[in-house]
Amino acid sequence: MNTSKISWKQGLVIALGVPMLILPNIGYFAGYVGVFSIIVWILSIGQGFLQNIAYGDFALMYPEARGLPGYVQAIFKGKDTKDYDINKFIGGFSAWGYWMAWNPVLAIFSLLIGTYLHGMIPALGNVSEKMISVVAGAVIFTVLIVINRKGLSGGARAGNVLAVVALIPLIVLSIAPIVTGQFQLSNITAVSLFPETWSWDATHILILLGIMAMAQWSACAWETAAVYAPDYQNPKKDLPKALFSCGLICLVTFVLVQTACIGTLGIQGILEEPYSPMLLMAKISFGNAGAVITLVMLMASMILIIQTALLGSAQAMQSMSVEGNLPKVLSETNQYGTPVKAMILVAVFNLGLIFIGTPAAIVAGSAVGYVIANGITLFAYFKAKGNQKILAPKWWKFIGLGCCILNIPLYLAGIFYINTLDYGLGAALIGILVLFLFVPFWLYAKKEHNQEMIIECQNVEIEVD
Repeated sequence: MNTSKISWKQGLVIALGVPMLILPNIGYFAGYVGVFSIIVWILSIGQGFLQNIAYGDFALMYPEARGLPGYVQAIFKGKDTKDYDINKFIGGFSAWGYWMAWNPVLAIFSLLIGTYLHGMIPALGNVSEKMISVVAGAVIFTVLIVINRKGLSGGARAGNVLAVVALIPLIVLSIAPIVTGQFQLSNITAVSLFPETWSWDATHILILLGIMAMAQWSACAWETAAVYAPDYQNPKKDLPKALFSCGLICLVTFVLVQTACIGTLGIQGILEEPYSPMLLMAKISFGNAGAVITLVMLMASMILIIQTALLGSAQAMQSMSVEGNLPKVLSETNQYGTPVKAMILVAVFNLGLIFIGTPAAIVAGSAVGYVIANGITLFAYFKAKGNQKILAPKWWKFIGLGCCILNIPLYLAGIFYINTLDYGLGAALIGILVLFLFVPFWLYAKKEHNQEMIIECQNVEIEVD
């Protein structure tokens, strides 16, 4: 285990790329719930506080475990951790759901980069946005794999850069219309909170649950500030500082960005450019030339987010392979200890997603994995908490159980329904299919393990003879 300790400020920095995750959802949320989309972010960040306190508590209870999948595997383990029983499957399935949540970040931000390039460069006007995204993604993924093939030595440095670079363009683009007078409060206060067609029937409640599941994917993702609890210099003091500081920054940023877009563009204006409202914001505030500079900074932030997701996804696949939950080939590393094969697989998978998806559709699909990972982990927290009082009081386990039920079955039903509504039953089932694609991989890993055990037994018999 890495014995180096971090300060609470460094823990805060690790999670500060999270506000970038609002970008694929600005227009999508406004289209479904109108001005209420601002409230959605407030509610989701509030949920993030409840869940992430539980995760910080979990991290202090099991300091050797790492991240949400690590906690689940620490709880759901049999007498022999090598046994391929239901406990091992649950731990691996949770890890796969978490991987499924973060892996598509590469495709999502490649699509956004393609949209911005299409809108910024007139010469690309006749080229489809999706093709631009595929080319941009292929170039970015290849360059990042080459750059990172020698390991993660620049990870901390990249995190510091990300914290600064990611927040600056978001804040500037959100505040500029207010300063220049382009922001109109009447776009928020003089219209209905929900669209005119909204009614509180079962259909719309499912839609709202689906929206909240997608919001969770973005706004609750600062759990990284909590799961690094064992690495803090003084965990019981540093963790609350990092957690609440990060949560407040996310609250301000998410609400500010959505409010600025609605106040400046109006709901109808956002719907005319649902995938890149920030492009319109930049042009309104700074003109074409200024918009280019600001959006270049924004795309630089996106590339750093892509790098974080690429490395994290590859490391997750390697970890699952080492645990025996994925085929052994994915555990292989190069001479620098980097899982290049896993990185290549992640890149190829995301190129496929770019071809078939839109940013919001991919978020909706990956949110299925995040719902599963959160639901299982929160149930594991309820199961493990008992009467312990570490970071949170002993009754916090019921908060964890409540959030578990919110994720499974409520968010799960909502995200499936909204996927079906937008893209049809077939597309909705793709997300479920990717989730359960873990089963054949796990069974293959089990077969590899059994074959190794047979060979070991044969070798023992030969030595005895």
